[in-house]
Amino acid sequence: MSYQSEAQLEDNLIKQLVNQGFNKVKIANEEELKNNFRNELFEHNKSKLNNKPFTDKEFERILRHVEGKSVFQSAMILRDKFILEREDGSEVYIEFFDSKNYSKNRFQVTNQTTVVGKRVNRYDVTLLINGLPLVQIELKRRGLDFKEAFNQIKRYKKESINKGLYKYIQIFVVSNGVDTKYFANSDKEIIFSQTFFWSDEENKRISNLKEAF
Repeated sequence: MSYQSEAQLEDNLIKQLVNQGFNKVKIANEEELKNNFRNELFEHNKSKLNNKPFTDKEFERILRHVEGKSVFQSAMILRDKFILEREDGSEVYIEFFDSKNYSKNRFQVTNQTTVVGKRVNRYDVTLLINGLPLVQIELKRRGLDFKEAFNQIKRYKKESINKGLYKYIQIFVVSNGVDTKYFANSDKEIIFSQTFFWSDEENKRISNLKEAF
């Protein structure tokens, strides 16, 4: 187990998340991420929309509202509602995240999504809620310092994770299977001293990746 590969860690984590109710989806790139967001947001708001999917123009209005914002502004939009004017002239409140009844949200997990920025990067595991990427997990094989995963995210933030729907990431997780920590996304530079271990009800540290999720 000390030499468990990164791919094995990734596969085991995804299986665990699927068993917990996440739907595994394949999202190859940013275009597929947007298409998935369009579908999931519709499904989440289906009753309000009278079962009528977003038209191209309506979804463009939504993208103009959600994209191009800071991490802080994105977090505010996530928790707010958006008044969408439909092409028939009617208006409807679109909800991005149900904070009162979390089980009514739609949970997905994807892996190895390619994002092009200053360089081409491929993200390990991404957790999505209602189509928005909210948690990014970077893994290193057992035996390696998990700080390498932190440094990788730090590079991603400068090169590719600083645009589009990825501004909605709330939490980053780094792990080598044995050591696991989390830290919040920010418009400021991230630093390793602001990463944290999970703990249980008795304040006992949780560092194993499987126990953290």
